[in-house]
Amino acid sequence: MITIDVHAHVLLPEIERAVAGRPGHAEHRELDARRNGPASLKAGGRMIQARLPRLTDVRARLDDMDAAGVDMQIVSPSPSHYHYWAEPSLAAEVCELAAEGVAAHCAQAPGRLHGLGLAPLQHPSLLVRALEHALDLGLKGVEISSHAPGRELSDPDYEPFWARAAETRAVVFLHPFGCTLDERLDRWYLSNIVGQPTENAVALSHLIFSGVLDRHPDLRLLAAHGGGYLPYYLGRADHGWHVRPEARGCAGPPSGYLRRIWFDSLVHEPAILRALIDAAGISQVVLGSDHPFDMGVDDPLERLRAALPLPAEFDAVRGRNAMHLFDVKDDR
Repeated sequence: MITIDVHAHVLLPEIERAVAGRPGHAEHRELDARRNGPASLKAGGRMIQARLPRLTDVRARLDDMDAAGVDMQIVSPSPSHYHYWAEPSLAAEVCELAAEGVAAHCAQAPGRLHGLGLAPLQHPSLLVRALEHALDLGLKGVEISSHAPGRELSDPDYEPFWARAAETRAVVFLHPFGCTLDERLDRWYLSNIVGQPTENAVALSHLIFSGVLDRHPDLRLLAAHGGGYLPYYLGRADHGWHVRPEARGCAGPPSGYLRRIWFDSLVHEPAILRALIDAAGISQVVLGSDHPFDMGVDDPLERLRAALPLPAEFDAVRGRNAMHLFDVKDDR
């Protein structure tokens, strides 16, 4: 069985050059500094510098994949490239640069690398165009964050985007960046450790409770980091749906919708991965490493083997499910 890592990133310096000095960029950097705190900003800068070749060089990426026993990666832009503060023309440029940069990166290793573009959540009218541009370049879909300023994923203005993604069988990769809890998480790297799982849970809840997944049952939604906190506290979501009339924006109890969403395996503990599989079903979990960031893992396959000793389950998560989700073949 082919091994496919669906959660891996590439850094695209051309995007950061395009946004540098533009109106709103300085304010964005100030907000990022407040949310993360000085210690995390300093540590993060050192981490990126040390891992820069693995984030940009295809040969270094392939060496890492070989060492981990990974046959194929789905490469998405670093979430630092979202830049949801950007005005429409700059946002369109960022997404074009992202799609073209990822496509060029993956073209250096055909068959081993596939990619995702970006979509500008802050400008709903540009979303379909960005998705179609990514697909035209041979990418498998787009990556989005958990929200944009003033907009949740339940926003009605996103409906054409969800519809087009479902129609084209494109994957929408939900990967939060930042957390709206802001300075409450500005120490001990809580902005990432606590903030990103929180953002995943909030974003998925908006998609479920608002009925987006009812209206677009063919949507291929992939949630990073095992879906954050949501899959592990479903009893409360279902109870609320049953007892509160305003919670019934979806047709059925929220727990049932997890079997329409895919989740990566990056939850760090075998028992938590088992809980995710129990909640979503074995067919909805795919291998993810968050390569090459420090909050990821260098040995995703070995961690998966520790959690899933049964060969059928192991093979499903290591590659079979991702082959279906991304419509890829084993061309080895």
